[in-house]
Amino acid sequence: MTDRPRVTGIGGVFFKARDPKALAAWYRENLGVDVPDGQTYGVFTVGTDGRDGTGMPLETAWSVFPTDTKYFGGGEAGWMVNYRVADLDAMVRQLRAAGGWVSDKIEESDFGRFAWATDPEGTRFELWEPPRQR
Repeated sequence: MTDRPRVTGIGGVFFKARDPKALAAWYRENLGVDVPDGQTYGVFTVGTDGRDGTGMPLETAWSVFPTDTKYFGGGEAGWMVNYRVADLDAMVRQLRAAGGWVSDKIEESDFGRFAWATDPEGTRFELWEPPRQR
């Protein structure tokens, strides 16, 4: 590695919405994103020890996919956000109870458990429950 400047993580996720305040409220109510009432932004704060509530290191994945990938769903979106969750099953139940679309598929691997859903405007996102520490 050279001494050239480099990025050190993901600083934010930004996307368009037809009704930003309503969509921000949906994310607050259904995914627990810390968005103040009446606002359209929230901040995820990393703990001082660099670990989440389950004890897993707080890491952010960054990956490039081919243009013909189906991983982002069938829509035209050129991006997808992966949200870390502590209890995937509880989050899936919560989203279904709120009337949201959630894939029936839950993928399990050495990297953890994954599920996919869409927000009220049809934007697909991924939910990730990291593997429990051993």
